[in-house]
Amino acid sequence: MKAAAFTEAGGPEVLRVLELAEPHAAGGEVRVRVKAAGVQPYDAAVRAGWEPAGLELSWPRVPGNEFAGIVDEVGAGVTALTAGTEVLGFTAVQAYAEYIVVPAENVTPKPPEMPWEVAGGFTAGTQTAYLALDALRIARGETLLIHGAAGAVGAAAVQLAILRGAEVVGTASEGNQDYVRSLGATPVVYGDGLAERVRALASSGVDAALDGAGGVAFDLSLELVGDPDRVLTLVEHGRAAEAGARVVTGTRSAERLGMLASLYVKGELRFLVRRTYPFGEAAAAHREIETGHGRGKVVLTFP
Repeated sequence: MKAAAFTEAGGPEVLRVLELAEPHAAGGEVRVRVKAAGVQPYDAAVRAGWEPAGLELSWPRVPGNEFAGIVDEVGAGVTALTAGTEVLGFTAVQAYAEYIVVPAENVTPKPPEMPWEVAGGFTAGTQTAYLALDALRIARGETLLIHGAAGAVGAAAVQLAILRGAEVVGTASEGNQDYVRSLGATPVVYGDGLAERVRALASSGVDAALDGAGGVAFDLSLELVGDPDRVLTLVEHGRAAEAGARVVTGTRSAERLGMLASLYVKGELRFLVRRTYPFGEAAAAHREIETGHGRGKVVLTFP
């Protein structure tokens, strides 16, 4: 099979199409013919040499931890899925390949209304957002500040928080203000004077903050919320421990993923794909996600 892989850690340029042995499903597993795979900073970190805890990675390495495709092999003991089932799912690595083998509990059926490119990039951001809101204990009537509200995680968090009955103030660039507003949040521009602008918009104060930007945004979150236990950062893991702030914990689940996909079908959880690349152009996709916090998700597509 073909895969977008690398034989040494480095920048985006190390990613290239390699011919690798096809995997096959063992007991409790399914093999999926991949149709789309999301691209995210996690993948770039793996490409740069980071090794997720608990994984023994061999060379060559294939990034990618979310995907959508068609089940084409079912291992012994798997009864809920059959060959031909369209699914979306998650893994740790290996999704930038024509075929991937995962435990059957890592996938859920893809709704017919969900396009492949959406399904391929849907898993990581939506589940991260859901877990973050759970950790922050977001409740009806509260005001939540989200830094990076136009990104994949931020946009999902805006919508899921509103479904919980919260008011949301979302930071974004000037060009993304209308997009953040369309999601249901009150948008605010990054830059000098941000704390004052947020205070003016949140007259009753900020109850919790989700930091998807790091740096000054994390500091401002702590200042505006006051209680570090109700600040969660997706970026500043080391500083979070020092400050007593939160990071995302918990694991992704197919059951939760199915619930989130149903919200998409009902129109309650919009999902924007910013751009798609053929999987052979994975290096270009990595360059794009490393240039800053863009609107929506970048996705690789497969024939």
